[in-house]
Amino acid sequence: MSNITTQQLAEILLGIVRAQQAIIDALENSKAGFKSTHFRPMLETASRIRSNRTETLADFPARLLLQTLGRNGPELSQVVADLEALLAQQPSPAAAPDPASANAYAPAADVASLDMTQLP
Repeated sequence: MSNITTQQLAEILLGIVRAQQAIIDALENSKAGFKSTHFRPMLETASRIRSNRTETLADFPARLLLQTLGRNGPELSQVVADLEALLAQQPSPAAAPDPASANAYAPAADVASLDMTQLP
């Protein structure tokens, strides 16, 4: 099995985005206004573009598709650069639980916690 490069992954993602764009265009041709009234708001929700969070690898394909809805689609060099930046990010602590902790679901013993269900 060969290893896939970031360049090849970017090309695959752009190919998928172009196929999805063709489906969106077909729907727009059959029902005018579909793209702006139904599709775009749902895609913005899926891409978490309005949330105040850092961009993740899971949001990246939806963000690419949003870029294709504009006048200028994404360029391969920029997609490669974005992918490399996303792949270089360290996983967040919430995504990777600490293996040293015996019970990840046990309540925290932090006194300054904002948990209102614990007694003082």
